Formats: sequence, C-alpha cells, structure tokens
Amino acid sequence: QVHLAESGGGLVQAGGSLRLSCVASGNIVNTNSMGWYRQVAGKQRELVATILPHGETTYGDSVKGRFAISRDNAKNTVYLEMGNLKVEDTAVYYCTLDYVGPWTGWRTAWGQGTQVRVSE
Repeated sequence: QVHLAESGGGLVQAGGSLRLSCVASGNIVNTNSMGWYRQVAGKQRELVATILPHGETTYGDSVKGRFAISRDNAKNTVYLEMGNLKVEDTAVYYCTLDYVGPWTGWRTAWGQGTQVRVSE
C-alpha cells in the first residue's frame, strides 16, 4: 500500500503564490514520474506538471512560465511552486506517483487532493 499526503492548498488572491507538497510513503521499491493534476467539478482532470527522477519536466500549457515542479528523490516528495495565480487556477490538485513495490509491477498512486482557491 502506498499513501500520498498532499499539503499546502488554500485560499489566495489573484497574483499570489502557493506551494504544494506531496510526500509518498509505503511499500515503494522504485519510482518514476511524480506529478500534479487538477480538476474542477464537472470537468476532466487535467495535467499540471510532471517530473522524472533525473529532473525532466512536463507542464500543461495553461501553467507554463508560472508554475515550477521539483522533487526530492531521497524523501519521495514532490513540490509545486505556483506563482502569478489566476482565478482559473482554482481546482482540486492531485498528486501522482508511478512506483513499483516489492511484490507488484509498476502502478500509479493518487493522493486525495488539496483544494486551491484563487479569488479576484
């Protein structure tokens, strides 16, 4: 069993910043991609950013230049620095981790989500 614990969400004014963190724990032998997705009620979940163990990153078009993803492989932790936030960034943000366990093949774990609200 792998658990992802997200933190750092909240309410912020447009133009402000927030930092999300996600710590993975449990039966993890190795990891690959870690990342963030977001979802607004009634809409599809969309990519925010992903990062590979050696640092290669991918960003959704709507956040390029404003958000930065990073990770600490030793701590199985991924971060999302969100800057110049816009009202349309309001969503529930989910952490993801691709991992392999001692008795399993590669799987993807999801966190419970953390709410980010951006006010005008």
